[in-house]
Amino acid sequence: MLDQLILLVKEHAGEAIINNPAIPNEKNEAAISETAGGIFEVLKGQFSGGNADALSGMFKNTGENNPIVGQISSVVQQQLVTKFNVSSPQAAQMVQQMIPIVMQRLVKKTNDPNDNSFNMDGILSSLGGGKADDLLNSVKGLFGK
Repeated sequence: MLDQLILLVKEHAGEAIINNPAIPNEKNEAAISETAGGIFEVLKGQFSGGNADALSGMFKNTGENNPIVGQISSVVQQQLVTKFNVSSPQAAQMVQQMIPIVMQRLVKKTNDPNDNSFNMDGILSSLGGGKADDLLNSVKGLFGK
């Protein structure tokens, strides 16, 4: 899943990272990877923390008011500040340009039966560390799958 997230972030990192002078070109790939890693870690934390209802809500509402998207934005912003030495306002702008779009695309791809780049089984398995088969069956109903 992380590899697919990296590709998804890369697709939507144009103005936020790639064409942004705050991130030197030689660090674009690292910034994209950190962004995808931040998304993955927050989702994994929600899943392992037993917060399946909130995770389910994210797959129904990826807007600004979604607490998981807000948490992802905070984590990614902090990573950009600490690892790439950008100012907090610059990082906030990058996150605002990118995270809502990436999360909307993740949800759309996950819910699209014609797009197999993301699927609920794969996401839940990845978030559960590959040992989530029993949990998968019990949680899938929360996502409408």
